[in-house]
Amino acid sequence: MVTSAKQSQNIFLCTSCGHESRKWLGRCPQCGEWDSLSEQKPKPRLRGAAAEVFPLNGEGGEETARLVTGISELDRTLGGGIVPGSMILIGGDPGIGKSTLILQLLAALAAQRHKLLYVSGEESVQQIRMRAERLSVQSEHIFLAAENSVQAIISLVEEVRPAFLAVDSIQTMHSETVGSAPGSVTQVRESASLFLNLAKRSGLPVILIGHVTKDGSIAGPRVLEHMVDTVLYFEGDSSQVFRLLRTVKNRFGSTNEIGVFEMKESGLAEVDNPSALFLAERPVNVPGSVVMPSVEGTRPILVEVQALVSPSSLGTSRRTAIGADPQRLALLTAVLEKKIGVTLFDHDIFLNIAGGIRIDEPALDLAVIVALLSSLHEKVVDPTTAVCGEVGLAGEIRAVSQMEMRLREAKRLGFKTLLMPESSRRQLEVSAVEGIQLHPVRSVHDAVERLFG
Repeated sequence: MVTSAKQSQNIFLCTSCGHESRKWLGRCPQCGEWDSLSEQKPKPRLRGAAAEVFPLNGEGGEETARLVTGISELDRTLGGGIVPGSMILIGGDPGIGKSTLILQLLAALAAQRHKLLYVSGEESVQQIRMRAERLSVQSEHIFLAAENSVQAIISLVEEVRPAFLAVDSIQTMHSETVGSAPGSVTQVRESASLFLNLAKRSGLPVILIGHVTKDGSIAGPRVLEHMVDTVLYFEGDSSQVFRLLRTVKNRFGSTNEIGVFEMKESGLAEVDNPSALFLAERPVNVPGSVVMPSVEGTRPILVEVQALVSPSSLGTSRRTAIGADPQRLALLTAVLEKKIGVTLFDHDIFLNIAGGIRIDEPALDLAVIVALLSSLHEKVVDPTTAVCGEVGLAGEIRAVSQMEMRLREAKRLGFKTLLMPESSRRQLEVSAVEGIQLHPVRSVHDAVERLFG
């Protein structure tokens, strides 16, 4: 019997979303990415054993307690600890501290007398020991292995029986059932699938380290992030001391949490009071600087918003934003020109969120406008005044969420005045207002009159 060419032909797999096609397409019909389909050999379809079924209410499949790491900033981003049987993916730029965090995590779990397995496909056992010695990590409960075969790692897990598995990194792993090289779309997807099956079948928590591409996304197929339970990103410049661990996806907790660390010679140190740290070097009585109370998940953080507005010597003025959305800066600049009447088209504008943190919430809008006007007119904002509020295209100041949390953090750091939306003021309880003076405003014009006269 002759096998037809149609039955033996390869499939085309989208590197972004994992969509499969029998023929090559210039654009993926599922995610819309161009030139993202690569040719792969089809996987054999195997019939597995029947899965066990449990009722929603009843015995069987009971939830077990989370594994608390003891690193409070990491536990915060995970939603309170590591869920048994979960798979966690940590991504970040090279040198940001991913491997350092993993070693410190293993040291914290080893202190609870858990047996742990750390597998590296990039470093030898001797190199890992050198890094552990630098971080003062020593424990007889941590086992090391230099291996990049997924099947061999699964055999190690069955032999060692650890309570936790760390893999560094997923892009260096390969499955013996796939012929492509490590790091390819098929290998990354297949390796992650085998680790996921191991985690769900045995209840073993698995943490994967992932490389990132130039645009900051985790290398490999986009489906990798869909497969895991939790995705954490390490943010920050390797030349700075601050590191932010941000939750991008979490099936067992909030996706708005962040953990703040400081990189030291001895490793990553937790920052219990990030507001004080971000404001430690804030200049006083300098135009273009204002403080904004932000909320990341369940944590309020005070950040300094800096703006520099200067006449442009070029034909086209520049708009640069670091730590904020550049499109939002352009929108707020247009609101100032239209509603306040200031001239900014011939000025260069630079916006910076000090400390290396990134703020995406709309409560930043009013602080940006105040900082821009302060720099433009060389007028100083009272250093004991904090500002927050969303700005609409009509120049109105809209309410923001969790105002009481922002208010308490501002009072704790010694701020005396808060410029805020009038609609948010009506929602505050009387007890929350004590100890701080509130200036509710309805429009950008009211805010300008209140601060600058």
